[in-house]
Amino acid sequence: MSLPGKIIPNPEQLPALVLAYIGDAVYELAIRQYLVARGIVCVNQLHQETIKYVRADTQARVMHALKDELTEVEAAVARRGRNARSGHPPRGSDVISYRYSTGLESLVGYLYLSGQSERLGEILALARQVVEKDD
Repeated sequence: MSLPGKIIPNPEQLPALVLAYIGDAVYELAIRQYLVARGIVCVNQLHQETIKYVRADTQARVMHALKDELTEVEAAVARRGRNARSGHPPRGSDVISYRYSTGLESLVGYLYLSGQSERLGEILALARQVVEKDD
C-alpha cells in the first residue's frame, strides 16, 4: 500500500497506542480502497463490507493468523500493542479481541511509519485472505 507520508525515524520507539492510532486509519483506508477497487460503489454497502474487515473480533482473527508470518521485530511491535492499556473495548467486543486488534493496528502503524510499504501490502493481503476465507 502506498500512501503519502513521511517516514518517521525509529517508529518502534513510539508508544504502542500511537502506532495503533495511525494503524487504525491506514488499515481502514486500505480496506475502503480495496472494496472500491472491487467495484462496490454504493456507500451503504461499502460501509457494511468495511465493518466486516475492521471489527475488533475480525482483526483479532487476522492477528492470530499472522502470528507465524511475523518477523521478531514485527511480533514485538504487535505484542506491545496487544499489551498496551487502551481503555474500554467497543460495544460488542470482548477485551481479548480488542487487545489483539490493537496489536494488529500497532503493526500496521509501525510498517506504515517506517516506510515498509511492500511488507505492509503483504500483511494487508493476508488480512483480506483471512476475512474472505471466513465469509
